[in-house]
Amino acid sequence: MTSARENVLFVHWHDLGRHLACYGAAGVVSPHLDALADDGVLLTDAHAAAPLCSPARGALFTGRYPHSTGLIGLAHHGFEYHDDVQTLPAILSRAGWTTQLFGMQHESSDPARIGFDDWDVSDSRCDHVVARSQDWLRAHGHDGPFLLTAGFFETHRPYPADEYPPEDPAGVTVPPFLPDARPVREDIAGLQASITKADAAVGRLLATLTELDLDDTTWVVFITDHGVAFPRAKSTLYEAGTGVACIIRPPTSRTVPSHRYDDLFSGVDLSPTILDALGLDVPDDMEGFSHAVEMFGATGESAVRTEVFTEKTFHDSFDPIRAVRTATHRYIENYARRPALSLPLDILDSPSALALDGSQDLPRPERELYDLRVDPQERVNLAEDPAHAAIRDDLAARLRAWRTTTGDELLDEATGTAIAAEFMRRHHAQLDTDAAREKARSLPSRRPLGDQRQLRRTERD
Repeated sequence: MTSARENVLFVHWHDLGRHLACYGAAGVVSPHLDALADDGVLLTDAHAAAPLCSPARGALFTGRYPHSTGLIGLAHHGFEYHDDVQTLPAILSRAGWTTQLFGMQHESSDPARIGFDDWDVSDSRCDHVVARSQDWLRAHGHDGPFLLTAGFFETHRPYPADEYPPEDPAGVTVPPFLPDARPVREDIAGLQASITKADAAVGRLLATLTELDLDDTTWVVFITDHGVAFPRAKSTLYEAGTGVACIIRPPTSRTVPSHRYDDLFSGVDLSPTILDALGLDVPDDMEGFSHAVEMFGATGESAVRTEVFTEKTFHDSFDPIRAVRTATHRYIENYARRPALSLPLDILDSPSALALDGSQDLPRPERELYDLRVDPQERVNLAEDPAHAAIRDDLAARLRAWRTTTGDELLDEATGTAIAAEFMRRHHAQLDTDAAREKARSLPSRRPLGDQRQLRRTERD
């Protein structure tokens, strides 16, 4: 595809999954994203490459799988891109685009490593991010082609009521993968309140594009990293963990009709698709595929993908899992003995986790196979059913071939567990240090000399 050096406005959220009205989530107030979907292309079967933040985001910005980029765990746990990894902002910058980040990034402990010309990561709340983005657009929006990335913290836990006034829990519709209990309803009400606030911020940002007459030259890309932060979603390779909202609105000058794109789409496909849509070459080391022709060009093209691959290695623990998902089935391989749900800390402490019935602690099977046509909630494991052996073996072969082709080598149990124990030790030590500093700041300014010396030692440590 060719272009006249068009712009890209890239908006990404945390932990949303597909929990929007335009994806059928009843009771969610998201009018601006719903309108964006009405004007653009709504991807109905898009999937994260991984069900947690840094690995998923790394795939979005590089077109490569987490085990290929080095981001097999969270950036604040010490995982980083390999030195050879090219990012979308770096590629566009070299091609003459101005690249700017405001707000959330979670690919590196050092924002300078992720390829933007300039960045402001001082605050990832949507109001700050949008205000800074609006100012930047008014100052630089007509200077030449740009990639402006706006990353929102909103929709990540917690959902404090003073920031996101929740709706009545009685009116909430509980997703079918969760128990319908009062704590779960209250939890979802908090999530939906954060969605309402973030959606309003997106509306202001899109209005600024229109105000500046940039709609006809700007691609608008909205996506989230992975599934919602609820049990059996985030940090799992089930549908609620990997399924993501993705909306792409082409420049109005392209006159692409709005439509639904129902083919399988992986997070690793986003950068190749954007580059191709902009008329740029897709680097050979990108492992994803461009959908630009099929999504924005002539209709009737064959599907780009017959399956998507997803992976998890580390979250708050070592939990190696791989999966392949077709239009009809999902096949999962669990490579370590773990409970049915290995809940990350933010979900473990949630009201929804406290409402679970205990089945999350039962042993996890080595293999899982689900027929999504009759079992969309993935409750009936068919992996050991002889009637489904042929499908299981075919998907296992596809998964094995993908792992071989992409160089996916798993750590052994002892090594992986030791790595997880160390990064969690550092994590908790940092929390203790932060708590000590916060306590010290709250102490009276006049204190005995001995207390002052102790305070200085605490802050130094």
